[in-house]
Amino acid sequence: MTEFSRQLIDHWSEKLLRTSGYERSGFAAGFDANRPAPPDVLVDILCLEAQVDRPRLVVDLGSGTGLSTRVWAGRADEIVGVEASPEMREQAEAATSADNVRFVQAYAQATGLPDGEADIVTCSQALHWMEPEPTLAEAARILRPGGVFAAYDYDWPPIVGWEVEAAFEELLRRVRAGRAPDGRGMRYAKEGHLERIKASGHFRYAREVVFHSRDRADADRIVGMALSLGPLTVLLNDGKSEEELGLAALREAAERTLGEREAEIFLGYRIRLGVC
Repeated sequence: MTEFSRQLIDHWSEKLLRTSGYERSGFAAGFDANRPAPPDVLVDILCLEAQVDRPRLVVDLGSGTGLSTRVWAGRADEIVGVEASPEMREQAEAATSADNVRFVQAYAQATGLPDGEADIVTCSQALHWMEPEPTLAEAARILRPGGVFAAYDYDWPPIVGWEVEAAFEELLRRVRAGRAPDGRGMRYAKEGHLERIKASGHFRYAREVVFHSRDRADADRIVGMALSLGPLTVLLNDGKSEEELGLAALREAAERTLGEREAEIFLGYRIRLGVC
């Protein structure tokens, strides 16, 4: 990659970060409290694919508040979370006590980590925010031969009851429609992750793995999950009302369905992985 190309990508990344909504006061704490942590089965799957019982090094790109980083604390020797947002990284450091987990502030395409030392590189609910070519090249650079890159996402909305799900889907539709044409929508569709991994030329094998996880939520957490969506907070800050964006309807549906109880919910996960 030329220096000019790197500067363009860094500029693009910085512009996207500034319009993500992640820097707003209280956003990182709400994100950490309401987003789901990856389930243990995901760790099991990735260790199996990497053919390692206990990874020496796991690198988590776009680590956010550390939910996807801390899950490895008892399963790997060293874990490094790479996060460009200072606010999200600060929350991650405040919420993480394990001494084998550390965080660095960097973009995913330029981690500054050494070549060929990682057993597993993950990217949780984040690759769609990144420039894919340099990010995949960087992941391949820091992985050992036979190491695994895994971009994984959970499907919105969570499975909680059809009225809540319908209201959440309508909110997502309105948020997508409300994005201004100023760069906030500069994202790559998750559905294309696998093909981009295959087309990158950096991986010997690529596939998708689908599974689900169990979690628990009350009405407040369902609304909190919605408020953990950066574009929604941006639109609210721009003056859109909760009624316009469907947040009020989601709150009403969650309270009607769940009342004051906490219920079991399910989340569908999709891993798109590549083996170096």
